[in-house]
Amino acid sequence: MKLFQAYKLLIFLSLTSPAVSKYAKTGCKDTCGNVTIPYPFGIGADCSINPWYTIDCNSTTPYLTALDHLELLRVDLDNQTVIVSTHTTTISNCQSPVQNSSQITSINLHNTPFLFCSYHNRFVFDGCGNAVMINNGSVLTGCSTTCRNETVTERNNDCYGFGCCQTTIPHYIRSYGINIMGSGGDGGCGYAFLVDDDSYLLGSFSVQSVASRNASVPMSLMWTLPHSTALNCCREAADHMNMELDTGNGSSVESQKCSRHIGYKGNPYLSDGCEVIEDCASCPYASCNYDIIYGGDGSSTKVINFSCGPNVSPTSLGSKSSMGVIIGISVSFGALFLVTAIYALYQWIKKTNERRQRKRFFKRNGGILLKQQQEADPTLVGKTILFTSQELEKATDNFNENRILGRGGQGTVYKGMLVDGRIVAIKKSKVVDERQLEQFINEVVVLSQVNHRNVVKLLGCCLETEVPMLVSEFIPNGEKPISLTRFGEHKSLATHFMLAMEEGNTMSIFDSLVIKEGTKDELMSLANLATRCLNLNRRYRPTMKEVATKLETIRMSHIPSTVQTNTRPMIYGEDFSSIHYSETSCSETSSTCLTSNNNISQ
Repeated sequence: MKLFQAYKLLIFLSLTSPAVSKYAKTGCKDTCGNVTIPYPFGIGADCSINPWYTIDCNSTTPYLTALDHLELLRVDLDNQTVIVSTHTTTISNCQSPVQNSSQITSINLHNTPFLFCSYHNRFVFDGCGNAVMINNGSVLTGCSTTCRNETVTERNNDCYGFGCCQTTIPHYIRSYGINIMGSGGDGGCGYAFLVDDDSYLLGSFSVQSVASRNASVPMSLMWTLPHSTALNCCREAADHMNMELDTGNGSSVESQKCSRHIGYKGNPYLSDGCEVIEDCASCPYASCNYDIIYGGDGSSTKVINFSCGPNVSPTSLGSKSSMGVIIGISVSFGALFLVTAIYALYQWIKKTNERRQRKRFFKRNGGILLKQQQEADPTLVGKTILFTSQELEKATDNFNENRILGRGGQGTVYKGMLVDGRIVAIKKSKVVDERQLEQFINEVVVLSQVNHRNVVKLLGCCLETEVPMLVSEFIPNGEKPISLTRFGEHKSLATHFMLAMEEGNTMSIFDSLVIKEGTKDELMSLANLATRCLNLNRRYRPTMKEVATKLETIRMSHIPSTVQTNTRPMIYGEDFSSIHYSETSCSETSSTCLTSNNNISQ
C-alpha cells in the first residue's frame, strides 16, 4: 500500500514539475504573457546575464527594467535585437498647422549595451513638410512630403512622398532628435518616428494607427555583449562570433554573438540550448530551409515554410566540387579557344593583307605588262621565271647581311641558294621609277633571251615586293674571285674600272684568260662599251638592245688567236679573301648589264 502511494506521488510530481526550457536558464521562466524571454535576458536578476538584460514581468507584459521600463514586444536571437514599444519618437499637433516645431529628443541609450538599430529600423514622417533626424548637432537623415488638401482622406499605408515619406538611418546611434518643418497642407497633423522594419512591412503597424495608439510605435534596439563577457554557446550547434558595430565618425562598439547552425532550433547562448528541428531530421547534411516565429504559447518557437534544400551529402559535395572543376576546365578551354580563334583571325587578316599587297606591287611593278608579253610570245614563259617574295627570302635567309655580295647606288646584291640547289645572285633595288617600268620590263624580256658567255644569264625577277628584284646566275669565274682587299674595302669594281680607264691602265684589270682570248682592240671595245654603260647621265647610256648588238658584233668579228685546249677543272686556292659581285648598270631603272669580266685575278 505504501509502495502504491509513493508511486502516485512520483507521478504527481512528474506531472506538476515544469518542463525543461530550451530558452531560459535552468529554473527560470522563459515566457511573460505571449512573449518568449530567452537568455541572456531573463525574468529576474538571477536569470539574466547582467542587470541590463533583466526583465520585469507583471504576468502579461514584460518590461526592460534598466530602460525606464520600456515595454518589450519580442527578442530576436538571430538578429540580436529587441523590439520595444516607445512613446518618445512621435510628434503630434492636430489643432493647428505644424510650423517649425521644437525638437523632440529620444530616449538616451548612452552608457547602455543597447543601440538604435540601423538595419532593422526606418525613419517615417507622416504629414506635410519635412522632418529630419539629428544626432550630436548633425543631420543624420530626413525626408520631405508633398501634400494637397485631400491628401489625408486619400492616404493609405503607402509612404512614398505624398503626405508620407520614409528613409533609412546610416549607422547605429545611441540617441537622436527630430525636427519637423510643416507646411500646414493637411490640417496640421505631423508625426515622425523610428519604426521596426518587420512590424512596418508585415502590416502589424500602420502610419494611420499612430494617433489611435497614442503615438506608440514598435522600434528595434540592437543589444550588445562586450568581448569581456563570458559566453557558452551551444556545443557543436552554434558558432561564436566577434563583431564591430559602426556608430559613425570612425567609432564603433564591440560585441559578440552566438549563431545557430542550420537545422537547429533553441537558444544558442545556452550550452545545452540547441536541438535539431524535428522537421529537419529527415533532411540530410544540414540542407533544411525554414522560418522561425517566436511565440509565447509554451512551445517558444514555431517552424513555418519548412522544406529540405538540395541534397548536400558528401557525395553531392564531391559532385559539386567535380562540377566546379569541370566548369573551371570548360572556362579555361573556352578562353584558350577564344585566344586561339583571335590569333588565327589575326593571322588570316595579316596574310590576306600581305597577299593583297603583293598583288598590288605586282601590278605596279609591271607584272601585267610582262604577262601580256608572255601571252603574245609563248616562248618567253620558260625563259623568264617569276619568283615569289617568299622564295627569295628563304634563299637569302631573309636577306641576311652575311649574304651581301656588293652594294651599289641602285641596290644591293645578295648571294642566295634556290630550293633546287642553284646558287644565284639577287639584286634588291632601292627605288623604282614608275615612269620607266615599261622599259624595265622590256629589258627583262630581252636579257632573259640573251645567252652569251660575256653576259650574265638573267634567270628571272620578283615583282611582288615594293621594288622589283632581279635574279641572275652566280659566276665565280677566274682563278681567284675578286678581292676587296686588293682595291680597298669602300670602293666598288665600277669605280676602280673607271679610274683605270682614266689612268690608261685598262688592260691591267682584265683577267689573264680574257687577255689571251681576245685582241687589244676587242678588249678596248668591250671596255668602252662598259664605260658608256657606267655614264652617270642616262641619255648617254646605251640601251640593252644596243649592248646586245655591240657584243654580237664583237663576237662575230673575233678570230681566236689561240685555241684553248686546257679544259682541266679550275682549282681555287686557299687564299680566297672574299667575293664581290658587280652590277654594271646599262640603264637608270635596272642594272642588268652584268659582264663576266667582273672577276679579276689578283
